[in-house]
Amino acid sequence: MNRKPEKHETSIPDDAVDSQDDSAPKPLLMEIAWETCNQVGGIYTVIRSKVPAMMKKWEDRYCLVGPYNERSAPVEFDQTPYDGPFGEAVEQMVNDGIEARYGRWLVTGRPPVVLLNHKSVFDRLHEIKYRLWNDHGISTPADDALINDVVAFGELVRIYLQILAHRESSKRTVIGHIHEWMAGTAIPQLRAEQWPGTLVFTTHATMLGRYLAMNDEAFYSNLDKYDADAEAKNYNVESQCRIESAAAHGAHVFTTVSDVTADECEHLIKRKPDVILPNGLNIQRFERLHQLQNLHSQFKTKINEFTMGHFFPSYTFDLDKTLYFYTSGRYEYRNKGMDMTIEALARLNHMLKVSGSDMTVVAFIVTKRPVKAINVHALRTRAMLDEFRDVTDAIKDSIGNGLFDAAARGEIPDLNSLVDDYWRLRLRRTIHEWKSGMPPSIVTHDLEDDQGDEVLNQLRDSYLWNQQHDRVKIVYHPDFINTTNPLWGLDYDQFVRGCNMGIFPSYYEPWGYTPLESIALGVPAISSDLAGFGAYVQKVLRDDNKKGLYVIQRRYRSFDNATDQLANVMFGYCQMSRRERILMRAGVENFATHFDWHNLGTCYEEAHQMAHDRVS
Repeated sequence: MNRKPEKHETSIPDDAVDSQDDSAPKPLLMEIAWETCNQVGGIYTVIRSKVPAMMKKWEDRYCLVGPYNERSAPVEFDQTPYDGPFGEAVEQMVNDGIEARYGRWLVTGRPPVVLLNHKSVFDRLHEIKYRLWNDHGISTPADDALINDVVAFGELVRIYLQILAHRESSKRTVIGHIHEWMAGTAIPQLRAEQWPGTLVFTTHATMLGRYLAMNDEAFYSNLDKYDADAEAKNYNVESQCRIESAAAHGAHVFTTVSDVTADECEHLIKRKPDVILPNGLNIQRFERLHQLQNLHSQFKTKINEFTMGHFFPSYTFDLDKTLYFYTSGRYEYRNKGMDMTIEALARLNHMLKVSGSDMTVVAFIVTKRPVKAINVHALRTRAMLDEFRDVTDAIKDSIGNGLFDAAARGEIPDLNSLVDDYWRLRLRRTIHEWKSGMPPSIVTHDLEDDQGDEVLNQLRDSYLWNQQHDRVKIVYHPDFINTTNPLWGLDYDQFVRGCNMGIFPSYYEPWGYTPLESIALGVPAISSDLAGFGAYVQKVLRDDNKKGLYVIQRRYRSFDNATDQLANVMFGYCQMSRRERILMRAGVENFATHFDWHNLGTCYEEAHQMAHDRVS
């Protein structure tokens, strides 16, 4: 079993899967995932970002398979003729009366993709479910919409792989690489039918592990004590866990994304992963090495504008001595380490006050929550900023034109005389309306459950109220950041580039893309050793803090101890000089190239080679 993902340069030749017989057709690889052309969560990023590396390796022998989603397909998918073995298998499905489409995914690399409309077999759902129960002991509820979709999709994956193998397996190896339980029902059925191909299954997070971690503060200590079947029943995820387990045990090669998750698999699924597949990125999409500092300054200016709109009607502070920290991701208050982040920010606030520091930290908490609307005060101040911009631009043009004319006549005018009374009065009125006696809000939106929101309640309990004397200011933004958001006018990548540090001290995180995206954009980041990414960094990078990658020790440490570590890292960063921070940004983006798929893709090559060997 490969439990050493840090050795990303394997001894396997680049063409190992292809080298058995140069005269024989080379293997085919299908990568199958619920999130192919269907953005739901992080696996979409894994699949999409890996495409260029996979296409370079496999060329026209690589194809992705996913569900047909009528909302996303018109944007992400371009239908093409049924060419090659993948398209011809789709054509046979269509001729057999099954709704399927073949074309190209409109992402970098434009890979072939097969989209299967699982709803087209809903009329046979009872039959498909009966076979799952009768042959594999997997019972499924009748009224769970997601499980119904998953079971139907798995059936179409089974049919497609059977057709493809029937046409191709006599000539070459057919490899099916299935991601997560949502496509997993195909595996036990294919094995029972003695499918002639070979199967790889990757779980990105165990279904049960996520529930247990959210509800048990001693999750990692108790990992070897859980009765998985009893816990699955307790959390009402029996069907999902049985599908996941059947896929893991039925696959020729079982993989996961980190050593952290491998421990879960060993105890909760009862199979050790054969290979660890760390997640990477297409780093070339992010690289702007020659523009690094300019881009940071450009987008920090936009964040400065937001900060002025949010805080300056109440009081001001020096933006040249302000640092922007952020945390972002799915709203999992404890699993994502939001609780630790807020407590550490409260401690940092105290440390900066006691030390007499003149630095201000504005910390953004960005996640998605049910909201009623953007806070009226936030919209009003943003609109007034736009008014300031219009007025000052008009005054600037007026002064500039008048000054040019006077200079051409050899005169030095009274600048006040160059400002029209209309614009002078409009500016005075705007300034008067701008000032507010209210303290800045800690949240930008009106939440549907203001009293029950865990983040908001902890901010209140921690006295992080954005008082003028606070050195740490908070902006809780319960919505996506994108160019259409009226408060920002930035997309998420631009927002990250404008920040100074990302904070992600996760308690449960099988991998964790947010800190990886942060360093890819030249922004130092904090992870934890309970995140797959953080655990990986510890193995491949010595003196991580000198490279701008900090890993908080949470395993076998108390919450209080880990929070102190986090607060001290942030405090140390606040004490750095501007030059030190610039050098760190350059170093962290340079190191991010280690996580490019052209490096980490070798782990996938190892898994596919192992699968090939086990059926050869």
